Amino acid sequence: MGGFDLFGDDDTGTVFRDTIMLALAGFVAIVILVLPFINPEAKQSEDADRAPGNVVVEIQWQDGLDADVDLWVQAPGDTPVGYSNKGGESFNLLRDDLGKISDVTDLNYEIAYSRGIPAGEYTVNVHMYRAGRTQFPLPVKIVASVKSSPEESTRQLLTTTVTLTRENEEITAFRFRLDEKGNLARGSVHSLQKPLRAAGAA
Repeated sequence: MGGFDLFGDDDTGTVFRDTIMLALAGFVAIVILVLPFINPEAKQSEDADRAPGNVVVEIQWQDGLDADVDLWVQAPGDTPVGYSNKGGESFNLLRDDLGKISDVTDLNYEIAYSRGIPAGEYTVNVHMYRAGRTQFPLPVKIVASVKSSPEESTRQLLTTTVTLTRENEEITAFRFRLDEKGNLARGSVHSLQKPLRAAGAA
């Protein structure tokens, strides 16, 4: 009788171990299936590379600063594009950053994209719209990039930093010429002042 009880206890232990092992195997299988989706960074960087637009112009100034710096761009034969005229035939201003106003982040940047790559001269300006309590001088970084087709990666053309010294100041960061394929014309880059804000005002 005692031998029968011992056998029954052994059966119960075996069933318990089998149940635990099956549950563990199921958990491992779920982890293996979910693992490829845990780290989406590669996809995000791919999406960044496939951002819309052909000519991309960005400005960035000190994060957290309550200052409204404006990007102004002009494509060949088009009207200037900026805060008061957010779209032209070629460029669109996608982000008009007002500093801390209506902004849930501390990031300070503006960005404009073009549709197509018209051949000719491009102008990129920076304007100090509202300084608030900004301590001058204020450095602003500007980057211009290009990609000829949606399949290509964006390649940087030009980068520079300009220094704003007062409210309402407008500075030409650079002017440059591109051909239809987005190639920079040799010797075409300069920063001869060309006001855009008044011409683009609605």
